Amino acid sequence: MGRKRKGVDMKTPLEPYRVKVVEPIRLVDRQRREELIREAGFNVFNLRAEDIFIDLLTDSGTSAMSMHQWAGLMEGDESYAGCRNFYHLQEAVEEVMGFPFVLPTHQGRAAENVFFTTLLKEGDVVPNNIHFDTTRANVEYLKAVALDCVVDEAKDTQLEHPFKGNMDPETLKAAIRQYGSERIPVVLMTITNNSGGGQPVSLANIREISRICRENGIPFFFDAARFAENAYFIKMREKGCEHLSISEIVREMFSYADGCLMSAKKDALVNIGGFIALRDEALYHRLQNLLILREGFPTYGGLAGRDLEAIARGLREVLDLSYLQFRIEQTAYLGQLLDQAGIPVVKPFGGHAVYVDAKQFLPHIPQSQFPGQALTVALYREASVRVVEIGSLMFAARDPQTGEMHYPDLELVRFAIPRRVYTASQLEYVARAVIEIGEKREKLRGLRLVYEPPFLRHFTARLEEV
Repeated sequence: MGRKRKGVDMKTPLEPYRVKVVEPIRLVDRQRREELIREAGFNVFNLRAEDIFIDLLTDSGTSAMSMHQWAGLMEGDESYAGCRNFYHLQEAVEEVMGFPFVLPTHQGRAAENVFFTTLLKEGDVVPNNIHFDTTRANVEYLKAVALDCVVDEAKDTQLEHPFKGNMDPETLKAAIRQYGSERIPVVLMTITNNSGGGQPVSLANIREISRICRENGIPFFFDAARFAENAYFIKMREKGCEHLSISEIVREMFSYADGCLMSAKKDALVNIGGFIALRDEALYHRLQNLLILREGFPTYGGLAGRDLEAIARGLREVLDLSYLQFRIEQTAYLGQLLDQAGIPVVKPFGGHAVYVDAKQFLPHIPQSQFPGQALTVALYREASVRVVEIGSLMFAARDPQTGEMHYPDLELVRFAIPRRVYTASQLEYVARAVIEIGEKREKLRGLRLVYEPPFLRHFTARLEEV
């Protein structure tokens, strides 16, 4: 179902909800935007949200909650220990994912911090399909190695492959041979694979990676921030899974894992929160010790009771097929608008975001001058749209031995779509802005760093135009 829009030869997705509350947004004029982006050091993270018209910086914590979640806030039990909402969350996690032990945290990176600080020591190795920014930073902060093992298909942005998020089994096995299983305390798989274009992982690949981990005595965990979107792609694309419900696919996915780290700000449809879920009671108690120190008592973990309730309800809501269908179709709609206009986007379209290939879009700007960031800055200047670079600014690193810079294979700009927030006409506005920039792309200039912190530099770095 959908509406046919004039001049557009694809159907727009039909929202399976009605709008109850409206938040005004404003479009500041071009001259003011020019002043603001310069004051921000050409870094959109340094802009105020009130100066953004369409904000596609992230889908994390930016979703609109449902009336059931808002009603759940009124049932918040703010007791320090043993609040009823924790037990509601525990029941939801076990029902949806099958894990009996849950440790709430205030967000996903807090779960990463508690988890990795407990498990890792200097020199350890953590394989992943592709680590995202906070995951990589939490691993490397502990002087461990964040090893990417994604399949080669993921590196070709124009290749149509149904599961470009897959982890390469041979690369993982080679890592185990090279480092030994004793230096690999966990294998992590990100579903969907954010840094690789929001691409899904197949059920067959999950089984295979799980088998390799079990044969080598290595725990296997998910970064499960977008688990429901991954399950939808499995249902739509993987042979033999089309008859399964989303709930059935989710339960099978998690049945192959020992646990997960979750940013609830994505597929739990809330604005704050996260958790660690697992089967191993001994590891649960080890993690609990640091959680109490860093986050709070184990039945609230840095969250209000009302937030725990909203997460519990969101974990069930996100399994709704009509919601997921709209969610994926809305993302694909923006991707189709850009693709039809000749904008190089990652194919097939991911679940939570559309990714523009900045190396192809701006071939005159070398990676040393951050072409992804150049496009990000241009989009704010032109249209007051905020997106995020996932490329050299985020991931390039200098070899500590040789001093040589290593640049990521993918130089992307991510257009992350908040859940249940924007309309088709707003996404069309975004597409028109990118298309207009594309018509004069040769005028865009690269950038150079004038300040960078030692970790996660893209959050607070300041740049200037070359």
